[in-house]
Amino acid sequence: MQKLRDPKNVKMISLFVAAIFVLGCFALTLTQSGVNSVASAASSESAIGVVNYQMLLSQVPDLQNVQTSMKQEIDNAQNDFDEKSKTMNDTEKQRYYQQLQERLSNKEKELMDPVLKKIETTIKKVADKKGLSVVVDKNTVVYGGLDITDEVSKALQSGK
Repeated sequence: MQKLRDPKNVKMISLFVAAIFVLGCFALTLTQSGVNSVASAASSESAIGVVNYQMLLSQVPDLQNVQTSMKQEIDNAQNDFDEKSKTMNDTEKQRYYQQLQERLSNKEKELMDPVLKKIETTIKKVADKKGLSVVVDKNTVVYGGLDITDEVSKALQSGK
């Protein structure tokens, strides 16, 4: 009993109890957070697919139309700027240039949205057919996953 009254021993026992409590909380958190289910899902290659999104984007047949339309829009904007900026001062030219840049950005988004939607829809169709619950870009994956890039590319080329 005399040893329990010693402040050093009380501190040691308190630290020991606190350490056990913290370790117990940590263990409980790990078991309750579903680490096991995440680990088993990650190890199951068939549930995760990967695609090379940049390659798919470069191979979409509609991309050539988008590029042609954007080139024409850029040429029109350049001609418009050259013509209208003749009478403007530097500040007005800069504002007008920013407006044209914004207009071109909006036009690019307008043209690219259907192309990106088509790619995503095709990826989803192939993933559903393969029974994949998740598909991520191949550039973000270090290891694993089922590569479905070729199948998606073929589906995009055939228009299915």
